[in-house]
Amino acid sequence: MTRTSLSREEVLAAAGALVRQHGPAALTMRKLAAELGTAVTSIYWHVGNRESLLDALVERTVRELGEIRPRGRTPAARIVSVATALRRELRERPHLIAMVHERGLTERMFLPAQQALVHEVHRAGLRGTAAARVVRAVQFQVVGHVLVERYRERAPAQRPGEDELWHTAPAEDDPALARALARPPDPERLFAASVRALVDGLLAQPG
Repeated sequence: MTRTSLSREEVLAAAGALVRQHGPAALTMRKLAAELGTAVTSIYWHVGNRESLLDALVERTVRELGEIRPRGRTPAARIVSVATALRRELRERPHLIAMVHERGLTERMFLPAQQALVHEVHRAGLRGTAAARVVRAVQFQVVGHVLVERYRERAPAQRPGEDELWHTAPAEDDPALARALARPPDPERLFAASVRALVDGLLAQPG
Protein backbone atom coordinates (compact mmCIF):
# COMPACT_ATOMS: atom_id res chain seq x y z
CA MET A 1 0.00 0.00 0.00
CA THR A 2 1.38 3.42 -0.99
CA ARG A 3 1.89 5.94 1.82
CA THR A 4 -0.12 9.12 1.57
CA SER A 5 1.84 11.21 4.10
CA LEU A 6 5.60 11.65 4.13
CA SER A 7 7.97 14.29 5.47
CA ARG A 8 11.25 15.53 4.05
CA GLU A 9 13.02 14.41 7.23
CA GLU A 10 11.68 10.87 6.82
CA VAL A 11 13.01 10.81 3.27
CA LEU A 12 16.44 12.01 4.38
CA ALA A 13 16.58 9.55 7.27
CA ALA A 14 15.76 6.62 4.98
CA ALA A 15 18.25 7.82 2.34
CA GLY A 16 20.95 8.21 5.00
CA ALA A 17 20.31 4.67 6.25
CA LEU A 18 20.69 3.28 2.72
CA VAL A 19 23.96 5.14 2.18
CA ARG A 20 25.33 4.03 5.57
CA GLN A 21 24.56 0.40 4.81
CA HIS A 22 25.45 0.14 1.12
CA GLY A 23 27.22 3.33 -0.01
CA PRO A 24 26.08 6.21 -2.26
CA ALA A 25 25.94 4.04 -5.40
CA ALA A 26 23.10 2.01 -3.85
CA LEU A 27 20.95 5.09 -3.40
CA THR A 28 18.43 5.36 -6.23
CA MET A 29 15.12 7.18 -6.18
CA ARG A 30 13.29 3.97 -7.03
CA LYS A 31 14.97 1.99 -4.23
CA LEU A 32 14.33 4.81 -1.76
CA ALA A 33 10.67 4.98 -2.75
CA ALA A 34 10.35 1.22 -2.25
CA GLU A 35 12.00 1.51 1.15
CA LEU A 36 9.51 4.17 2.20
CA GLY A 37 6.50 2.50 0.57
CA THR A 38 5.69 5.51 -1.57
CA ALA A 39 5.79 6.65 -5.19
CA VAL A 40 8.97 7.95 -6.82
CA THR A 41 7.15 11.20 -7.61
CA SER A 42 6.64 11.74 -3.89
CA ILE A 43 10.42 11.51 -3.32
CA TYR A 44 11.04 14.09 -6.04
CA TRP A 45 8.43 16.39 -4.51
CA HIS A 46 10.14 16.34 -1.11
CA VAL A 47 13.83 16.48 -2.06
CA GLY A 48 14.16 17.18 -5.78
CA ASN A 49 16.42 15.05 -7.97
CA ARG A 50 19.10 12.63 -6.80
CA GLU A 51 21.84 15.27 -6.76
CA SER A 52 19.67 17.53 -4.61
CA LEU A 53 19.03 14.56 -2.32
CA LEU A 54 22.78 13.93 -1.93
CA ASP A 55 23.36 17.62 -1.17
CA ALA A 56 20.63 17.48 1.48
CA LEU A 57 22.21 14.36 3.00
CA VAL A 58 25.57 16.12 3.19
CA GLU A 59 23.99 19.12 4.93
CA ARG A 60 22.21 16.78 7.34
CA THR A 61 25.48 15.00 8.16
CA VAL A 62 27.25 18.32 8.78
CA ARG A 63 24.40 19.34 11.08
CA GLU A 64 24.51 16.05 13.02
CA LEU A 65 28.26 16.39 13.58
CA GLY A 66 27.51 19.78 15.14
CA GLU A 67 25.35 18.22 17.84
CA ILE A 68 28.28 16.84 19.86
CA ARG A 69 28.07 17.99 23.49
CA PRO A 70 30.94 17.76 26.01
CA ARG A 71 30.42 15.69 29.16
CA GLY A 72 32.46 15.43 32.35
CA ARG A 73 33.45 17.40 35.42
CA THR A 74 36.85 18.66 34.27
CA PRO A 75 38.07 20.30 31.04
CA ALA A 76 40.25 17.26 30.35
CA ALA A 77 37.35 14.84 30.76
CA ARG A 78 35.12 17.02 28.60
CA ILE A 79 37.74 17.25 25.84
CA VAL A 80 38.09 13.46 25.89
CA SER A 81 34.29 13.16 25.68
CA VAL A 82 34.23 15.35 22.56
CA ALA A 83 36.97 13.23 20.98
CA THR A 84 35.11 10.03 21.85
CA ALA A 85 31.82 11.30 20.45
CA LEU A 86 33.51 12.57 17.28
CA ARG A 87 35.16 9.18 16.70
CA ARG A 88 31.82 7.44 17.18
CA GLU A 89 30.06 9.74 14.71
CA LEU A 90 32.78 9.29 12.08
CA ARG A 91 32.75 5.52 12.56
CA GLU A 92 28.98 5.26 12.20
CA ARG A 93 28.69 7.07 8.85
CA PRO A 94 31.85 6.56 6.73
CA HIS A 95 30.05 6.83 3.37
CA LEU A 96 28.30 10.03 4.39
CA ILE A 97 31.57 11.52 5.70
CA ALA A 98 33.19 10.68 2.35
CA MET A 99 30.39 12.54 0.58
CA VAL A 100 30.96 15.57 2.80
CA HIS A 101 34.66 15.47 1.94
CA GLU A 102 34.00 15.14 -1.80
CA ARG A 103 31.87 18.29 -1.70
CA GLY A 104 34.61 20.30 0.02
CA LEU A 105 32.76 20.70 3.32
CA THR A 106 35.12 18.82 5.63
CA GLU A 107 36.37 21.89 7.50
CA ARG A 108 32.83 23.15 7.99
CA MET A 109 31.82 19.72 9.30
CA PHE A 110 34.56 19.74 11.94
CA LEU A 111 34.02 23.36 13.02
CA PRO A 112 31.37 22.70 15.74
CA ALA A 113 33.53 20.01 17.38
CA GLN A 114 36.52 22.34 17.19
CA GLN A 115 34.50 25.11 18.82
CA ALA A 116 33.51 22.78 21.65
CA LEU A 117 37.18 21.90 22.12
CA VAL A 118 38.16 25.58 22.11
CA HIS A 119 35.70 26.28 24.93
CA GLU A 120 37.08 23.46 27.07
CA VAL A 121 40.71 24.35 26.36
CA HIS A 122 40.00 27.92 27.46
CA ARG A 123 38.42 26.57 30.63
CA ALA A 124 41.65 24.66 31.23
CA GLY A 125 43.56 27.96 31.15
CA LEU A 126 45.24 27.74 27.74
CA ARG A 127 44.91 30.40 25.06
CA GLY A 128 46.46 31.38 21.76
CA THR A 129 48.87 29.01 20.05
CA ALA A 130 48.91 26.56 22.96
CA ALA A 131 45.12 26.28 22.87
CA ALA A 132 45.10 25.84 19.08
CA ARG A 133 47.69 23.08 19.41
CA VAL A 134 45.38 21.08 21.68
CA VAL A 135 42.38 21.52 19.37
CA ARG A 136 44.29 20.40 16.28
CA ALA A 137 46.09 17.55 18.04
CA VAL A 138 42.82 16.09 19.33
CA GLN A 139 41.17 16.39 15.91
CA PHE A 140 44.12 14.73 14.16
CA GLN A 141 44.23 11.99 16.79
CA VAL A 142 40.56 11.17 16.23
CA VAL A 143 40.72 11.22 12.43
CA GLY A 144 43.98 9.26 12.34
CA HIS A 145 42.64 6.62 14.69
CA VAL A 146 39.46 6.20 12.63
CA LEU A 147 41.45 5.85 9.41
CA VAL A 148 43.71 3.17 10.93
CA GLU A 149 40.67 1.30 12.25
CA ARG A 150 39.02 1.39 8.82
CA TYR A 151 42.24 0.20 7.16
CA ARG A 152 42.61 -2.73 9.55
CA GLU A 153 38.98 -3.76 9.12
CA ARG A 154 39.13 -3.69 5.33
CA ALA A 155 42.64 -5.11 4.84
CA PRO A 156 43.00 -8.66 3.51
CA ALA A 157 44.18 -11.41 5.83
CA GLN A 158 47.83 -10.81 6.66
CA ARG A 159 50.44 -13.53 6.12
CA PRO A 160 52.35 -13.62 8.36
CA GLY A 161 50.07 -12.07 10.94
CA GLU A 162 50.96 -10.25 14.13
CA ASP A 163 50.74 -13.47 16.13
CA GLU A 164 53.51 -14.92 13.94
CA LEU A 165 55.68 -11.80 13.71
CA TRP A 166 55.92 -10.99 17.39
CA HIS A 167 58.03 -13.17 19.59
CA THR A 168 60.80 -12.55 22.12
CA ALA A 169 63.57 -11.54 19.67
CA PRO A 170 61.81 -8.64 17.87
CA ALA A 171 60.47 -7.47 21.23
CA GLU A 172 64.01 -7.04 22.59
CA ASP A 173 63.62 -9.84 25.12
CA ASP A 174 60.34 -8.50 26.51
CA PRO A 175 58.03 -11.54 26.46
CA ALA A 176 55.05 -9.66 27.93
CA LEU A 177 55.30 -6.99 25.23
CA ALA A 178 55.62 -9.68 22.54
CA ARG A 179 52.48 -11.45 23.79
CA ALA A 180 50.56 -8.17 23.90
CA LEU A 181 51.55 -7.15 20.36
CA ALA A 182 50.72 -10.63 19.07
CA ARG A 183 47.11 -10.17 20.13
CA PRO A 184 44.62 -8.07 18.11
CA PRO A 185 44.34 -4.56 19.55
CA ASP A 186 41.25 -3.39 21.41
CA PRO A 187 40.38 -0.17 19.50
CA GLU A 188 38.10 1.18 22.23
CA ARG A 189 40.65 0.83 25.03
CA LEU A 190 43.52 1.96 22.83
CA PHE A 191 41.67 5.09 21.75
CA ALA A 192 40.60 5.93 25.31
CA ALA A 193 44.13 5.53 26.65
CA SER A 194 45.86 7.41 23.83
CA VAL A 195 43.51 10.37 23.69
CA ARG A 196 43.54 10.76 27.47
CA ALA A 197 47.35 10.66 27.54
CA LEU A 198 47.47 13.19 24.69
CA VAL A 199 45.06 15.58 26.39
CA ASP A 200 46.70 15.30 29.81
CA GLY A 201 50.13 15.92 28.29
CA LEU A 202 49.06 18.92 26.23
CA LEU A 203 47.11 20.56 29.05
CA ALA A 204 50.10 20.17 31.35
CA GLN A 205 52.37 22.14 29.02
CA PRO A 206 52.90 25.81 29.84
CA GLY A 207 51.11 28.23 27.52
